[in-house]
Amino acid sequence: MKIALAQLNFHVGNFEGNFSKMKSAIADAIKQGADIICFPELAVTAYPPRDFLEFSDFIELSNQTIKRLTELADDIAIVVGAPSINPVIEGKDLYNSAYFLAEKKVLHITHKALLPTYDIFDEYRYFEPATSFGTVTYKGKKIALSVCEDIWNVGNENPLYTICPLDESIKESPDFIINISASPFSFSHADDRLDTIRKNTLRYKVPLFYVNHVGAQTEIIFAGGSVVANQYGDIYDEMPFFKEQLKVYDLDEVSSSRQNQIRKKEKIEMIYQALVLGLKDYFGKLGFKKAILGLSGGIDSAVVAVLAADALGADNVRCILLPSQYSSDHSVNDARILAKNLGAQYDIVPIESIYGAFMEELDIHFRGLPFGLAEENLQARIRGTLLMAFSNKFGNILLNTSNKSEAAVGYGTLYGDMNGGLSVIGDLYKTEVFELANYINRNKEIIPTNTITKPPSAELRPDQKDSDSLPDYDILDRILFEYIEAQKSPKEIEEMGFDAKLVARILRMVNINEFKRYQMPPVLRVSDKAFGIGRRMPIVGKYLS
Repeated sequence: MKIALAQLNFHVGNFEGNFSKMKSAIADAIKQGADIICFPELAVTAYPPRDFLEFSDFIELSNQTIKRLTELADDIAIVVGAPSINPVIEGKDLYNSAYFLAEKKVLHITHKALLPTYDIFDEYRYFEPATSFGTVTYKGKKIALSVCEDIWNVGNENPLYTICPLDESIKESPDFIINISASPFSFSHADDRLDTIRKNTLRYKVPLFYVNHVGAQTEIIFAGGSVVANQYGDIYDEMPFFKEQLKVYDLDEVSSSRQNQIRKKEKIEMIYQALVLGLKDYFGKLGFKKAILGLSGGIDSAVVAVLAADALGADNVRCILLPSQYSSDHSVNDARILAKNLGAQYDIVPIESIYGAFMEELDIHFRGLPFGLAEENLQARIRGTLLMAFSNKFGNILLNTSNKSEAAVGYGTLYGDMNGGLSVIGDLYKTEVFELANYINRNKEIIPTNTITKPPSAELRPDQKDSDSLPDYDILDRILFEYIEAQKSPKEIEEMGFDAKLVARILRMVNINEFKRYQMPPVLRVSDKAFGIGRRMPIVGKYLS
């Protein structure tokens, strides 16, 4: 038997486009002699459809697409994910299901049992969990169908759940397992997934075919990396990351081989590719083409400019240099050099006279008061206003250039440098931004060396440096990671060797600036705990404040 895995880039709610992709893949798989083709979890609707699932018309369009796919299930069987209607009154209206289509009919439906409700996932909001399990027989082979999370409770060891679906299905002695998934990318997740797949095959002693989405849906990025593993726990093949691919596997070859084909994964390389894909899909799926950003000569905007040029093409990226009287000459020159290195359009719009006009009007109110945050933020808001004016006039989408360290401690100005349609590096700590800049320059100097080596500064007052207001980033980022990703308490962080007063100060800054993060644009997610839908904190909470 030959099984095809189709890791494709679907689009939420684009039923015609998703069907067209599947139809083309089906034809290709038939040409290659496949008996079964497998598409990912909720491939018909794309993942995550969220509250679209509450629209009856949306579900009807999904059902119609299943009917169209059923007509194609003649010379080949099709495994595909889609919502299905719960026929009983009790419980949620829908199941998250894997359809097995063959002989131009729905031969079998398996429902998802383990519904993740953590981080970015909220499946129990929409779906009823399965309570019965089984297999489907096709061409003499017995197949255990499963959906994503259902393989993540091997031996019922996951404390989130009380049932292990494959422990039930295996009672019917399947010949192999198919798992259709929507497993989002994070740079630390790839090895965990391989480990989970190995544990399943070693426990059940049958091969496992795992197919995943590729592509981005707003902030959530899917890497692909579909996997075939044999009954010995060997990874027979791991498909490419961040690329669409159809690949056909022979079940007998998978079962008899002892090869291990695990792809090498470098953190910063994966992050770079993920952000490029996230940018490309955000623009492509919304029908946008051109981006604009403020290029300051600093490392954050430099990295975003490179990512945008790679994702969209340099001709579709416009950089605006907005120097004030506090901007150094080398910052302006560094920004200009970068734009030229990329081949991107750039414009210089000095803000000193505009700032002066504002200060003149405010003088009667501010007279006698020291220069401070109001004057600094005014510059950022002038820049934000000018960037939005360019965005409106020319139809370019403004890219936000704030990093995770700044967003965490509130080192950003609402309606100023926090403006934008998409936060590109908002899930990268400042130290990771430096790593990414060095990766970009690995073969030749694209980002000027001075941009990378100079002390970070917002340049909103004379001789300003980030270190005037914040701890060194190597210390700050380690504390932020332990609090945000590892969710450790102040005491636990202090016990790691950090100063108690510094820990209290930083954690207080994180908590009191939640209101700012609620107003951030969507953040491309590359870690296990990004700001946004995956980290839901109260704005007025008292904890640690």
